[in-house]
Formats: sequence, structure tokens, C-alpha cells
Amino acid sequence: MKRLATPFAHRILIWCLLLLVGAGWALFSHAQENGNNDERGVGVVLDVEGAIGPATSDYFARGLQSAREMNAELVVVRMDTPGGLDTSMRDMIKAILSSPVPVATYVTPSGARAASAGTYLLYASHVAAMTPATNLGSATPVQMGGPPGMPDEDQGESDNGEDNGANEAADGDAETTDEGEADPSEPRRGSTAMERKVLEDAAAYIRGLAELRGRNADWAEAAVREAVNLTATDALEKNVIDVVAEDIRDLLGQIHGRTVKMDVGERELNTENLELVEIEPDWRTRLLSVITNPNIAYILMLVGIYGIIFELANPGSIFPGVVGAISLVLALYAFQVLPINYAGLALIVLGIGFMIAEAFLPSFGILGIGGVAAFVVGSIIMVDGTNLHISIPLIGGTALVSAVFFIWVLSKLMKLRGRQVTTGREELIGARGEALKDFTKGSGRVWLHSESWLAQSQMPISKGDAVRVTGMNGLTLTVEPVSDQETSTGVAT
Repeated sequence: MKRLATPFAHRILIWCLLLLVGAGWALFSHAQENGNNDERGVGVVLDVEGAIGPATSDYFARGLQSAREMNAELVVVRMDTPGGLDTSMRDMIKAILSSPVPVATYVTPSGARAASAGTYLLYASHVAAMTPATNLGSATPVQMGGPPGMPDEDQGESDNGEDNGANEAADGDAETTDEGEADPSEPRRGSTAMERKVLEDAAAYIRGLAELRGRNADWAEAAVREAVNLTATDALEKNVIDVVAEDIRDLLGQIHGRTVKMDVGERELNTENLELVEIEPDWRTRLLSVITNPNIAYILMLVGIYGIIFELANPGSIFPGVVGAISLVLALYAFQVLPINYAGLALIVLGIGFMIAEAFLPSFGILGIGGVAAFVVGSIIMVDGTNLHISIPLIGGTALVSAVFFIWVLSKLMKLRGRQVTTGREELIGARGEALKDFTKGSGRVWLHSESWLAQSQMPISKGDAVRVTGMNGLTLTVEPVSDQETSTGVAT
């Protein structure tokens, strides 16, 4: 037995050794793979497309937070935008400047643009890149109105008066200023106090970003004051951007080893063989982008107000109240992040209140007309933004529907005022009924309007006699018998 056991024990030992070697090799391979992955690093890719608003800002901030949690080496922002809200743009720039993860903003694909707010974001980023056949610029705040470079007439006349002497003393050539035209070489300063305030703020803001990143500050200010634009190639030549790349991999290859200035110190980019992780907008971002559309928020507000009004007018309907409450809450959330003029919102509510009051107060249309006017004016001025506004056709349509509803209610009221009273004490006086039993001591019961009434009479009345109501004391009717001739015409019961 011992001779047989020894070879068997050797075999068991050999198999155990093989298992240990295999397990060790697997652990070594796994550790090596993890080490390679750690060396490879992670890059996060975000997409900013379309107008920049609260939804974009929220998505962008959460994307940077995810990159921080993943310990990413770089965040690449693929951008194609015509601009957007100033407040949302500034929130995104604050997030970039305070991010511990470098941000490379990349205008792509070919044909894309980084206009207006997009130009500011490019300047704020640690790395600014573009695909060939893209452009940036036109960073003038558009709420100032008028085309860029439009001079103020009074300012032009004032400048003309001040410059004439100097020009004539110099060389006599003052054709431009004599005609009152602005010198195109002069930077735009604004023609009103508000325009100058907004323009100077925007110019100083983008110049500060340019100086922070070591990029062309003069062109940045020109993009604000003169709405100039550049192609990708020209932007690279003028030190507006850092890289022109065909695709993301080309971008990562070109910026590998580049040193960028972070919020705290400097950092060398290690972008070679990055594992790219794309973070797409989730349902929250999509919902926010829908309800923060001024037209959608406006419709939600109206649905909410009318739904609650219908519920109060018909208690127990439930459905209008539920829909109205949900719509109103969503509208209020949208108003929280939109540039709302609360005077406009108050005018809308006041206008709806006037139109409702018209249905109950005899104002002969004054409240209704005033309500429609307040509703329209409030709708026009409610959204106080630059690129955001409520569609005029939508305002006209809702105002028309409200006006039609007001006219319909008014016509119904006029018809009702011309009708004979059909309820209450006035309607009972003169009505005919039938005695249900003989009157005893001047009192008994009569059948009137399918109801049994307590009645009294100074005249004898027998069961089945036709009676007429002559008065009413509380819930007791005063009646008198109807003559046979009158009875032949019919009895109202």
C-alpha cells in the first residue's frame, strides 16, 4: 500500500504546484494589466452643441465632477455653438477655472463654430483647439441692439465738432468726420450708458481670460467690440488657439507633454494612449433643456394657471388641478434659471385675473379688454434675455384664444341678463301649483315644481284646487285659489 501511495502523493503535489503557478501567473498578468491601465490614463469627453443655457451649464458641471471622481487626465469638450446665455457661460467658465482636471475645448466637426459664448469658453480652457474649416468670434453681447460698430448720432456730432479743428490743423483731410461717420479704426465704445457698461464688462472679462492663458488679448477684445471672426488656421497663427487637429486622437498626440497652468501650480499633460470615456446628456439634462425653453416655460405657466382656475371653479374635477399644479411647478423651476422680468410675469397674472373678473363683474368689457392688453404686454417683456425670448406668434395665438374666450363669456352673460329669472323667490311669485290636502286653519301643503311646499291662505282651499303663489315668508308660501277660468289654461306643477 505504501508503494502505491507514494506515486499518487507525488501526482497530487505536482498538480498543486501547477495550480499555484497558474494562479500566480494570472495574478501577475492581472496586476500588469492594471498597471498598464493606470499608466494609460482616462480622458473624459463632453459634448456642447447648440445654444448654451442652464441645461448645458448643469450637464457641463456634472461632467467635470465625474472627471474629477474618475481621476481623469483630461476633459475634452467637443463644441459647436452659436452662443447662449451670459449667466450660463460664466458658470461654465468658473467651473473650468476651478477644475483640478485640465480642460481642452475642441471646436469640431468641420463646419462647426464657437461663436459668442463659445469664444469665451475657448479662451478660458487650458487647451484651445479647432478642426480645419471651423471658426470662432462674434463675441459682442447682442442685447445692446443694433449692428456692431453702429455709432450714436449725438456722439457722432459731438466727436465731429471736437475733431474738426485738429484734423484741419493737421492736414486738412477730414472727410470722414465732416460727414459725421465713425472712424472704423476706432474700437467700439457704446453709444448709451447701458451699452457701454455691458460692452466694457465683456471686453475686460475676455481680456482677463486671454491674459490668464497667454493668448492674443487684443484680438479677444476686438471680437467683443467689433464682432470679428477667425478661421482655425488664422486663429492658430494669431495665437488665439493652441492646436489645429484633424480629430481627437490627433489632438491628444499634439498636446502630449504640454505644460498647462492650473488653479494651483502647473501640470504636464500625459495624453498618450488615453482611454476616452464619453459622458452623454442624461434624462435630467434633456428635461431641463426642454422646460427652460422660454416658449415651453410660457405654455407650462398658462396650463398651470388655467388648470388651477378650472379646479377652483369646479371642485372635485381633480384632473385639471393635478395637471395645473405639475405644470406650474415645472414653469416656476424654469423661471428660476431663466432671466425673467417679474413685472412681465405680474402683468400676465393680472391680465388673466381681469379676464376672469369680467365673467363676474358688470364692467361691460373694460376688464376684459384691459386683461388682454396686460396679458400681451406681460408676455412680450417677461423673458429679459439676450438670445432668449417668447415667440411672438405664440403670444399672439394665446392672446387670441384668451380674447375669444372672453368674448364668448361676455356674450353668454349678456344673454343671461336678458332672460327671465328662473330660480329663487322671484321665480316662485306667480307660479301655479295644486293643493295636496284641504287647508286647515288657513294652512296646508301644495305641490309646486315637483316639490311639496308648506302654504298658507286667507281663503278656503280644498284638496286638488289650483293655487297661485302671491308671497313667500321663509319657506312658507302664501297662496290663493285660482278661478276655474284660469285653471282651464293649465296648472304649473
